[in-house]
Amino acid sequence: MSNWKVKGTYMEACNCEALCTCIFFSPPTEGHCIVMLGWKIDEGSFDGADLGGLNAAILATAPGNMKDGGWKVALYTDSRANEDQNNALMGIFSGEAGGHIANLGPLIAEVMGARQADISFDINGEKMSLAVDGLGEAEIEPILGQNDGPVTISGHPLATSPGYPARVGRANKLEINDHGIQLSISGKAGMSAPFVYQSE
Repeated sequence: MSNWKVKGTYMEACNCEALCTCIFFSPPTEGHCIVMLGWKIDEGSFDGADLGGLNAAILATAPGNMKDGGWKVALYTDSRANEDQNNALMGIFSGEAGGHIANLGPLIAEVMGARQADISFDINGEKMSLAVDGLGEAEIEPILGQNDGPVTISGHPLATSPGYPARVGRANKLEINDHGIQLSISGKAGMSAPFVYQSE
């Protein structure tokens, strides 16, 4: 089994209303789910291959309640990655290398594709943006709560980043056009959090 660990920041934007109900095992607010996720790796390695500074992204759809499966997913890995780095990113973010993402395997009905792409993941103060060449782009900013502090959720069952509070945000932009899936919306759900994934 490979020895690996990555950590950094993740963000996602989806077609649910301001809070994604899927994370509580409730049906999506639109009846189906379309979500774009991105990971910015600050530091990490996979069997000695340095993964710091690289990005990955996933497009996922679900026909109904996400806990019931039927997901269709596509994986995008950083075009700057060399062969060893790309193999590592594919393994980690497909779940094939084990770790947290592997827990989602039983929910996936179809892999639409996996390819390298130019991926930018920018953090500008409290705002984050993700752009994947040939897929689309998303921009999110946090929703402010008491005392103008961030609204967070901890311990939710469908957490992309277990062990870390997720900051609830709003997607100023979510544009998707790949694998026959088209979407152009704003004002919907967004979340972000630190993440740490590692081999088990």
